[in-house]
Amino acid sequence: MPQYNNTILCNCTGLDGVCHVVRIILKGQDLDGVLPPSIAKLPFFKELDLTRNYLSGNIPREWVSTKLEILSISVNRLTGQIPSYMGGMTSLKYLNLENNMFYGPVPAELGNLVDLESLILSANNLSGSLPQNLTMITNLTDFRISGNNFSGKIPSLIQNWKGLKRLEIQGSGLEGPIPSSISALTNLIDLRISDILGEGSDFPNLQNMTKIQYLTLRNCNLSGPFPDYIVQMGTLFILDLSFNRLTGNLPIPTNNEYLAVCMANNLLNGPIPDWIMNRKSPTDVSYNNFSGTPDPRACRDNLNLFKSTSRGKDLKAVESLECLGNYGCSKDHYSLHINCGGREITIGKFRYEADEKNGGEALYVTSKDNWVLSSTGRFRDTNNALDQFIAKNVSVLSMNNSELYTSARLSPLSLTYYARCLAKGNYTVKLHFAEIVIRDNRSFQSLGRRIFDVYIQGELVLKDFEIKKKAPGVDKVLITPFKAVVKDGTLEILFQWVGKGTTAAPHRGIFGPLISAIDVEADFKPPIDWKKFIVAGAVVFPLLLIFIIVGILWWKGCLGGRILREKDLKGLDLQTGSFTLRQLRAATNNFDSANKIGEGGFGSVYKGELLDGTIIAVKQLSSKSRQGNREFVTEIGMISGLRHPNLVKLYGCCVEGNQLLLVYEYMENNSLAHALFDSETSSLMLDWATRQKICVGIARGLAFLHEESPLRIIHRDIKATNVLLDRDLNAKISDFGLAKLFEEDNTHVSTRIAGTIGYMAPEYALWGYLTEKADVYSFGVVALEIVSGRCNTSYRPKNDAVCLLDWAFILHQRGNLMEIVDPRLGFEFNVEEAERMLKVALLCTNASPTIRPTMSAALSMLEGQKSIEEVVSDPSIYADGMRFKPLKNHHQQISHDGSSTSQALTFSSDNTGVGSSTISGHDLYPINPESTNFKLSETSPLSCQW
Repeated sequence: MPQYNNTILCNCTGLDGVCHVVRIILKGQDLDGVLPPSIAKLPFFKELDLTRNYLSGNIPREWVSTKLEILSISVNRLTGQIPSYMGGMTSLKYLNLENNMFYGPVPAELGNLVDLESLILSANNLSGSLPQNLTMITNLTDFRISGNNFSGKIPSLIQNWKGLKRLEIQGSGLEGPIPSSISALTNLIDLRISDILGEGSDFPNLQNMTKIQYLTLRNCNLSGPFPDYIVQMGTLFILDLSFNRLTGNLPIPTNNEYLAVCMANNLLNGPIPDWIMNRKSPTDVSYNNFSGTPDPRACRDNLNLFKSTSRGKDLKAVESLECLGNYGCSKDHYSLHINCGGREITIGKFRYEADEKNGGEALYVTSKDNWVLSSTGRFRDTNNALDQFIAKNVSVLSMNNSELYTSARLSPLSLTYYARCLAKGNYTVKLHFAEIVIRDNRSFQSLGRRIFDVYIQGELVLKDFEIKKKAPGVDKVLITPFKAVVKDGTLEILFQWVGKGTTAAPHRGIFGPLISAIDVEADFKPPIDWKKFIVAGAVVFPLLLIFIIVGILWWKGCLGGRILREKDLKGLDLQTGSFTLRQLRAATNNFDSANKIGEGGFGSVYKGELLDGTIIAVKQLSSKSRQGNREFVTEIGMISGLRHPNLVKLYGCCVEGNQLLLVYEYMENNSLAHALFDSETSSLMLDWATRQKICVGIARGLAFLHEESPLRIIHRDIKATNVLLDRDLNAKISDFGLAKLFEEDNTHVSTRIAGTIGYMAPEYALWGYLTEKADVYSFGVVALEIVSGRCNTSYRPKNDAVCLLDWAFILHQRGNLMEIVDPRLGFEFNVEEAERMLKVALLCTNASPTIRPTMSAALSMLEGQKSIEEVVSDPSIYADGMRFKPLKNHHQQISHDGSSTSQALTFSSDNTGVGSSTISGHDLYPINPESTNFKLSETSPLSCQW
């Protein structure tokens, strides 16, 4: 279901000829205030969906008179008791009050809603016992009461709902045992019961639930042998029986190779079944009592065998099964620092180890020899993408050492950090928390409640812990210290979700433990290692000799280039990885020409493959390029901290000797220019839907740079060659070598103006006036190229137009704008979308920057969410062919000379000529008496050739 929707539906088919409102959907609109009583004035009203807003108060009594059938007001701030008069809304079939702040008992009057099919009350503060009157709702198919404070035992009244398909009772406060009458619910498809209190029981009889697909009976205090028939259910897709006391072994699933199994924290015994080792679907049997030694070759990312065997409980045992963590300790450790979910960083005297591996529902990760990670659980009702297991900050962080909190490790159920090889003694454990996902504003983004428990060495140290409440607030650091005793060399830190809090805000799938960093420090001083002093003495003299030699080389200037580059890089707060030259040579086969995928003024670009299989693109700076050195520094500084789906991801850099290299994610489909203009070598034929997606993607990336990123950035060189396409033809902006930070008080560039002819905004090209509207102009040109399939600077119309943009304005004035659409599309394109994109392109390329829209406004226009302003063209610029005469002559001279060198336009504030040709500004537009020289240099492409 979409998170955002704004729809009003009317029925105009009545006999009275009047249109009547029957449906209102306002989802994700951040509406404030209270629920309007005037809804009762709509006599034909059937459905009201106000999910994900910021509404307060309670449900108006006036609504009882309506004929509502569907009412969803989940993820709001409604409070008070659920009104008993709601029992009078007898036409209701669907009632969703999830993720509000209702308290008190469930009114018995809800039993009068005999036509009700869905009753969803999860994530409130409801208490008391469930009223017996609910048995009258015999049509119920969906009942959810998770995340509340009910009391008493799970009522047997659920047996009356024979048609029930979904039942959720997670972290509800109710006590066990699970009633045996649950076996009567033979139509269940999704059963989730977890974290119940009180006495335990044997496994309930579920043999007749032949339609079950999702079965969760987690932390229900179940004991006894594992029921063999469970894994034989051919319809079962997810089985979660973790945190119980089930014994025995696991039988082979029949005809069910996709079954995901989570049996963590049980008492399963016998040998680990071979089918567990051979199947590919997620399987977690960690923390059990299996025997035997599984073949380490069967270990994989979605198989968690951590401490699954009796022998595995002693991690000091010397074994060769690295995937199980069973290997010996080379030495004792006295401290441990982990940047949970993030890269390796150094803060003060502490080096925080990286913990960047994407998560999974059955994840086990070893890190060197001193700690391991075990993660269990699936983010239900979402796409369960691997990147969901690592949280990224959604706003600018202003706390100290913010780089430690820009990411955090997440888990939907349980997350264990297991420190190994620690010396015996007392330790201080510091847990770093910061809520970087849920917000703290007047928006539904703030309505999530993340609640979980924390255990250290098996002892509960934080119960019902909520970061936002304890910090207090979001994006604020909370560091909680604890004392722990290490007796056997190991320290276990467990974070566990027990079904409490919310799971639907800011969007579905936001819940579970979140941890930013962990510090473990011994409370005693480590013993002195005399061997270190001996070794240190042995290397002091050689090191001193090396320093003398390096000093002489530096004094003679031999190391000047490298020092100069390092000076340029010094002070940058880089958030990228670091690569060695040896790594990149191995990845690219020593920069083999067969791996070259591009070349420009900066240098060459090579395809490579790292040892872990990651495909990369390595951008190698020419050792003779000083301008490239400056752009190298700029590009790292600008993009190192940026993360957006429409920006090319920078993995890291290499600065070694005279080598400067940038390492990017590899883009399988080259550049947009290659796909659009190079039909001879490109096998791609971009259909209209793909072109629309690419254009919207570029707009989203620029809107992020201009308005949403921590730093407001102007790219300055948006063009088709700098838009790359990934495997799925998603557009990603690249090449930030010319980017600048936007400074509102300093919009004039006083030194070097740089960009590409044909894409530069006139106010920037002529007067050095630089704002984000310069990128908007460039975007407009690219959008025009996407529609037309032609390059702005190399396309020569047969008429008097000088370029594609000029021709577009001429066609627009003649009323024939659609003639510009790429003929290769034939009639296979959306006329409305094409016209919209063309009008947006012309509006973005208006000569006046004040008339151009912002990128966010342009994005809204492209997506049809905002009407397009009337395109205003300036005849004095675009209709007067004489204005373009010097530019025409310049292109003709280039063609006559047979020059194929791609050129870019740069400006200088002095009058020293360094370019191969000079065009004075007043030949194109009237400018100030102080003339500015145009200088052509071989820094980036002028034409659209790849």
